[in-house]
Amino acid sequence: MKNKRPSTGHKNKRFYNWLVYKTGDKFLTKDSDKINGTVYDFGCGEKPYQEYFLQFCNEYIGVDWSETKHLLKADIIADLNKTLPIKNNVADTIVSFSVLEHLSQPEIMLDEAYRLLKSNGNFLMRVPFMYQVHEEPIDYFRYTKYGLKYMLHKAGFVNITISPTTRFWTTIMVKINYQLIRLIKGGKIKRTIIMSLIKPITYVNQWLAIFLDKIWYTTDKETLAYWVVAQKK
Repeated sequence: MKNKRPSTGHKNKRFYNWLVYKTGDKFLTKDSDKINGTVYDFGCGEKPYQEYFLQFCNEYIGVDWSETKHLLKADIIADLNKTLPIKNNVADTIVSFSVLEHLSQPEIMLDEAYRLLKSNGNFLMRVPFMYQVHEEPIDYFRYTKYGLKYMLHKAGFVNITISPTTRFWTTIMVKINYQLIRLIKGGKIKRTIIMSLIKPITYVNQWLAIFLDKIWYTTDKETLAYWVVAQKK
């Protein structure tokens, strides 16, 4: 049976940023062969990818803290800035999507991921780079691929690959879309009118970005996020 695609029905996906989730899911699909056994999801939120992961693993365990801004669905409630109440070497795979930037002590989370993983276990992570501040005030850092590689090496990880999730035009067009939706304000009728004018532009911008990134490749140094795959020795 053909595997289902990742859940792009995440509640943060909107008409103006669906391309962000489309590109992120592309990398997750590509590395789905690295998901197996017991999976721990660090910062699981509302578990939008649980159904997808369960196609490949035997057990899925969500970890998040009690002060999450999302509906709490975690199996283990714990602060990722601290040592976790979980035994060593229990995970075959650990995933963490758009979480590292919200941690005041990110090195602790990486150290804990390494501790929990079994030998040869995989760590998959998505980390924002040129992305707007969100869920403030709990949004502390942005990382280059060099900073991420340094931190992962320091934690003990090997076979590290770090890939930009978007190219120049997707990065720029999504930022333009976020700027456009800031125009949606005022009374209900005014917001409805502005929305009707802006919505088609945001769709065109994203499809145009896909096209331009194919024919007008410029640099991989401007990206909305990085996709990280690493392994425990």
